[in-house]
Amino acid sequence: MGANTSENDTNKIEVLAPCGSLDALTAAVRSGADAVYIGLRQFSARAYADNFGDDELRRAAQYCRIHNVKLHTAVNTLVSDDEIRGALEEAVKAYRLGADAFIVQDWGLAMFIKKACPDASLHASTQMTVHTPEGARFLYEKGFERVVLAREMNRREIEEVVKSCPVETEVFVHGALCMCVSGQCYLSAMLGGRSGNRGRCAQPCRLPFSVKGGTGHDLSLKDNCIINDLRELSEIGVTSAKIEGRMKRPEYVAQAVRACRQAADKGYADDVTLGELRSVFSRSGFTNGYYKGELGRNMFGTRSKDDVTSASSKLLAQIRAGYKDETQTEPVDFTLAVKSGQPSVLKASSGNFTATVCGAAAEAAKSVPLSDEKACVQLQKTGGTPFFAKKITADIDSGMTIPIAEINRMRRDALSQLEGMISCPKQREVCAVAIDKPRAHRTNGTKLRAVFTHCCIPSEFKRCELVFVPLFSKTDEIIKLKEDGFNVGVKVPRVIFGMENKVSQKLRELSECGISDVVCGNIGTAALAVKLGLRVHGGFSLNVFNTYSIEFMKDMGLCDTEVSIELTCAQINALGGSFPRGAVAYGHLPLMIMRNCPNKNGAGCKKCGGKSTITDRKGIEHTLMCDGVCTELLNADPLIISDKQRELGGVDFLTLAFTYETSDECRRILKMYENGGSPTGRFTRGLYFRGVE
Repeated sequence: MGANTSENDTNKIEVLAPCGSLDALTAAVRSGADAVYIGLRQFSARAYADNFGDDELRRAAQYCRIHNVKLHTAVNTLVSDDEIRGALEEAVKAYRLGADAFIVQDWGLAMFIKKACPDASLHASTQMTVHTPEGARFLYEKGFERVVLAREMNRREIEEVVKSCPVETEVFVHGALCMCVSGQCYLSAMLGGRSGNRGRCAQPCRLPFSVKGGTGHDLSLKDNCIINDLRELSEIGVTSAKIEGRMKRPEYVAQAVRACRQAADKGYADDVTLGELRSVFSRSGFTNGYYKGELGRNMFGTRSKDDVTSASSKLLAQIRAGYKDETQTEPVDFTLAVKSGQPSVLKASSGNFTATVCGAAAEAAKSVPLSDEKACVQLQKTGGTPFFAKKITADIDSGMTIPIAEINRMRRDALSQLEGMISCPKQREVCAVAIDKPRAHRTNGTKLRAVFTHCCIPSEFKRCELVFVPLFSKTDEIIKLKEDGFNVGVKVPRVIFGMENKVSQKLRELSECGISDVVCGNIGTAALAVKLGLRVHGGFSLNVFNTYSIEFMKDMGLCDTEVSIELTCAQINALGGSFPRGAVAYGHLPLMIMRNCPNKNGAGCKKCGGKSTITDRKGIEHTLMCDGVCTELLNADPLIISDKQRELGGVDFLTLAFTYETSDECRRILKMYENGGSPTGRFTRGLYFRGVE
């Protein structure tokens, strides 16, 4: 573990701190972090943090090595075909400079980093939406050493994942909560072209959104805080306690680390420490609702005037004072030899490193000879360095001396040499990786597929290549559709907190009834369905953004996949390879999927019937669709490209996603796509012609 873990506490949970700058990194390390995570100037999910260029990264790595602190590097955005080579080069450069681990979201990039930097630790970003045992197992088998779990998981669900396989687990214990499950938010992209999956979220969810009886900020949650549950997380077997906040000031980082350090070492963080943490930054206080499984109104909050003013200059100065001085965490053994007629010699040893410095020749003392005690006093003065004197041995000939100033110089020089030895990066194996783009994709025509939220499907949809209904529809209704001539399959919910066994059981049941096609929009459910021998179709929410991610889906056993809804038509058509792919062509696109329904901050969920509305600051009503586990926020205007289908000539199928349309509307839309008709009324082209940052 890190520098602040004693020999008797080797199983203690790691305290992992966010660092958007060198100042924040220094604050984190001096406040007791075992590991830190940073972003590079490009390809980081916090693109608006200061982040680290080459020089800053080199200095950060050196500082972390001196203090025995792990350095994790985030390369956790989706990357296009044109960007993947540059992203890999950045990762390799960071690895050579000293990065210990990479936090990655993009499937294709992850595999390239694994090949290029075989000794680096690969961490699955929370943007991968890992929240099930099967998802964790699959990534472990793919070479991931750690998974960063979804923030919405409760204690029991976390424990299930921990026990499922040897993969390390990382849990967010403090910091901002997105309303949407990470990796599944398209709100910022759709509203303003700034993609959260590309590190450029504009946080529109913090703006006014209102449900009936709500506060007017019904997509804004308080900050997460389960710091006083660190001991329990450690007992469960969680590897790392992660603090959110690479956009936050160094004082926030320092105070959050101190609180986590207290909880990890003593079993709890005291009220004063947590109170000061709240004063530095909060949104109407903190919540532990997800971890405790207590969803509801108490989880919602905004950044108030009182929250802002509580971070007084006096408090911030007090926190800074706590980390202004270098922490002395590394033991050093000194051996001083002062022998008659010979140069004095000082050796400083720490771990496997030893520095040797020669000094002035010993002379006969004119009055008081140099004593062991006096030499030890000088050698103990290691302030301003990361070292503390653990053992001092002095071998001084009787009656001999050297100047005190010479001892001090030798000590300074020896520690400086030692620091240089420890901070120097080891030679790391880097393998050459060729990024050869497969041949251009060729289709045999584009077929239509349809997805419904119910089993009342108009007969006209028998003409579709496939139609999908919800997994948890009544089995006899699904079988009836098959018997009536529909090429029917099922769609697994994108997010299935705590429901993996239930999903597995239902898939087995349907498989025995001859239903073998299944759409999966999460890596865990896709891996589960593949294991069950089903024909697995990847959903758009797998965030397949480049050719190499398509190849990843092929290798895991899928039979085809939808690509990301954040790609442009031109980008989609340029994707290479032979693996079949498709695109969502119609539907009220899901902008968010949430475990804590916005209605819980309003009139409640008892009377909504699974469908309600939320109104944005422009007065536009968006639909909320709830399946009893999660709620989806749907775009008010449907995506329609019926007259632009030729612009998507590089796909094998187009998906029409129906939610709350009437049967007549479904028929009309199908006919419009079959005939290439033009849309009327309000609609959107999505991101197919404007793309995202």
